[in-house]
Amino acid sequence: MMKAALFASLLGSAAAFSPSSTGRLSTKVFSDAAVEEEPAAPVYKASESLPFLEYPPNLEGYVGDFGFDPFRFSDFVPMDFLREAELKH
Repeated sequence: MMKAALFASLLGSAAAFSPSSTGRLSTKVFSDAAVEEEPAAPVYKASESLPFLEYPPNLEGYVGDFGFDPFRFSDFVPMDFLREAELKH
């Protein structure tokens, strides 16, 4: 009984590495088919002050912008409000 269980477990693990058949034997590419271009991937821009974080795009154009927004508050709160609070306090 132990040998049968061992054999069944080895057979099951070996089946995991066998190629699967999808039922699709070949594909044809037609030259007149419409070619869909994929949109360009967004370019990663590192923050100047924290190079291991992404540059927050909402900070662009403000005076003293060095990309320091580690908690990404600018994504949730309007920048005008944040700027006013920074100058007030």
